[in-house]
Amino acid sequence: MAKLFEALTIRRTQLPNRIVVSPMCQYSAINGVPTEWHLVHLGSRAVGGAGIVMTEATAVEAIGRISPECTGIWNDEQARAWKRIAAFVREQGSVPAIQLAHAGRKASTPSPWLAKGRKFVTIDQGGWQPVGPSPLPFAEDHAVPRQLSADEIRRIPELFEAAARRSLEAGFEIVEVHAAHGYLFHEFLSPRSNQRTDEFGGSFDNRTRILVETVKRVRAFWPQDKPVFVRLSASDWIEGGWTLPDTVKLVGLLKAVGADLIDTSSGGNEAVAPIPGNTPGYQVPFSDTIRREAGIATGAVGMVTDAHQAEAILTQGQADLIFLAREMLRDPYWPRRAAKELGAEFRLPKQYGRS
Repeated sequence: MAKLFEALTIRRTQLPNRIVVSPMCQYSAINGVPTEWHLVHLGSRAVGGAGIVMTEATAVEAIGRISPECTGIWNDEQARAWKRIAAFVREQGSVPAIQLAHAGRKASTPSPWLAKGRKFVTIDQGGWQPVGPSPLPFAEDHAVPRQLSADEIRRIPELFEAAARRSLEAGFEIVEVHAAHGYLFHEFLSPRSNQRTDEFGGSFDNRTRILVETVKRVRAFWPQDKPVFVRLSASDWIEGGWTLPDTVKLVGLLKAVGADLIDTSSGGNEAVAPIPGNTPGYQVPFSDTIRREAGIATGAVGMVTDAHQAEAILTQGQADLIFLAREMLRDPYWPRRAAKELGAEFRLPKQYGRS
C-alpha cells in the first residue's frame, strides 16, 4: 500500500488517505454566504477522492474577509449554506474541514478578476477599512489599517470560538485556525508588522499571545474527538521577520493547548520578500523541521504536483499529510490518477463504478 493512500486517525477522526484539498479562495460568495459554486467546487474534489476537503479561508467577521466576495461564518445564514456542502463532502467519503480566518490588514482587497489595477476596495466601492496590530499597510499602494485597541484584540478569541460553534453545527469534522500568509494572526507574530508596545507586542510571548489564546479557546470548545489544525507561515523570508526557530517555539505552545497538526506554509506578510516559489516542494523542509523538532503532525504544501513526489515526502517522514492547492484546481481527480500511478487501491463513487 502506498503511504499516500494509507488511512490515518487523528484523535478519533478517520481519514481515508493523506491527501488534503488545501484552502483556495474562490471569490464567489454573496455577503459571505457560499453559493452553488462552492458546492460544486468542493463537492467535485470530494468525488475525486481527497481524504480531507477544506473550505477556503472563511471569515469570522465581515471585516475579516479578504475580499467582499469571500466566504464567512459569522451568522446563521452562512452556517446553513455550509451545512449542505459539508454533508455532500461527507457523503462521498471525504472529511469536511473548515479554515477559520481573519484577513487583518490584507482585507478589503478586490477579487482578482475585478481588480483592474486596484489594491484595495474603498468604502464607497463596498469595502471597509482593514484593521491590524499596527497602522502599517501591507504595501505602499494598500490601505492603511486601523490599529486595534487592546479590548478589540481580547475579543478575537470570542469571534473564532463563535465561528467554531457554527462550524460544528454545520457539520464540519476538522477546524483549522488560519495564522499564515500575512493575515491577522501572522501580522501579530511578525515584528515587522507588529510594532505595539503593550501586552500584544514587543516580546515573543506578547506577539504570540492572541494566537495561543484563540487556539486554546477553539480547542476547549471543539469536541475532544475531533482535530484542530493551525496553518502557519514558518518564515517571512526576510531579515528581521518571523523565522523558522520562532515557529518551532510557537508550535510548542500550540501543541500544549491542544493543536493536533500544523499546516506548514510560508511568506505572505511582506510584499517584497524573495520567496523561491518556483521550486517544487520548496516548503517541505519547514514541515520536516517542525515535525521533528516540535514533535507534532504536519502537513506539507507548496508546488507538490506529482504522485511520486508526494509519496516520497510521506515515506521520508517529512510530513503526515499532503495539502494540494493549484494542482487540485487543475485536476479535481488527482487522487484517482495518483492511485493509478502508485498502484494503490482506490475507492470510486458507486455512480462511477462501471468506469
